[in-house]
Amino acid sequence: MKQENQNMIFTQEHNEIRRTVKNFVENEINPFVNEWEAAGTFPMRELFKKLGDLGLLGISKPVEFGGMGLDYSYSIVAAEEFGLSKCGGVPLAIGVQTDMCTPALARFGSDELREQFLKPAISGDMIGCIGVSEPGAGSDVAGLKTTAKKDGDDYIINGTKMWITNSPSADFICLLANTSDDKVHVNKSLIVVPMNTPGITVAPKLEKLGMRSSETAQVFFDNVRVPQRFRIGHEGSGFMMQMMQFQEERMFGAANILKGLENCVNSTIEYCRDRETFGQPLINNQVIHFRFAELQTEIEALRCMVYQGVEQYINKKDVTKLASMAKLKAGRLGREVTDSCLQYWGGMGYMWDNEVSRAQRDIRLVSIGGGADEIMLGIICKLMGILPGKRK
Repeated sequence: MKQENQNMIFTQEHNEIRRTVKNFVENEINPFVNEWEAAGTFPMRELFKKLGDLGLLGISKPVEFGGMGLDYSYSIVAAEEFGLSKCGGVPLAIGVQTDMCTPALARFGSDELREQFLKPAISGDMIGCIGVSEPGAGSDVAGLKTTAKKDGDDYIINGTKMWITNSPSADFICLLANTSDDKVHVNKSLIVVPMNTPGITVAPKLEKLGMRSSETAQVFFDNVRVPQRFRIGHEGSGFMMQMMQFQEERMFGAANILKGLENCVNSTIEYCRDRETFGQPLINNQVIHFRFAELQTEIEALRCMVYQGVEQYINKKDVTKLASMAKLKAGRLGREVTDSCLQYWGGMGYMWDNEVSRAQRDIRLVSIGGGADEIMLGIICKLMGILPGKRK
């Protein structure tokens, strides 16, 4: 059911996906958020199976592997609605599954590989994670050290991956590793590695500042043997594929933040209507209601940037610059909105379980994960032609 006219005019189908995700968030996520945040985990298998049954884990994935086969604008609509969750951790775990560890597999994986891993990831029967960051190489993807050396028809993998969300529950990891000693941009491959392979150890989950309901851990690989046929696409094309995968991750992140920021603004407006100081509601102070107008304007500007990026993406244009700008703006705006709103809540805003203080902790990750703000600025400068060359 692809649209002939590929522009961002939302159709009935877009609205149906919007409604489905909104209902799912209201019924299956939000009533349990406080409990999951306190526990530092959520029932991932159960929730992912429900999402898979609704088709929400494969919106823009190929029909022959259980996906809906729709263009990326439908995925972005879903990402935006998942942002209605009253925490960031659950949408993050979902985003890892849909937009971080499966795009390259869906696009470049062999039919055998897609049958074995993509199909169950779309149906919610398998959980995936993405292995790029390492203790010594996060934003600097080219500097990673994990190796996959050939041995007969297999690869032997050694190294460690850090900040791997979903890893404690995952069935497979989409792993970026060095498969040769060639130049750093052409020596990497993406390999699907089953997490129950001997030699893989998942460390105890990390205690994060925010995104508390998602599980994140360090993963160690000690002589892990996997068939070479588990490689996605050609050997040496991993860096290029990961950069493409990052575009979807970054646009997902920017779209996913929109409704959460609007929630912050709206709940703070309600609080300021009810809260009286010096004989009048807080909202009557011009400095406060003008600030809300400014924040809402900024959120709307970010939404326009996301939609423009998606429109170009579905029309097969290079969106590196727009995706990087949207990701940068999302991280910065997230910090600005949550900080401003928290201030108006006063002492209540400083409470751990306050929605806005949770949003501030969760959203802080947007400026760090998936390429830090500084990396986004570097990419934008490079594409503007103003980044100085490296000195020899």
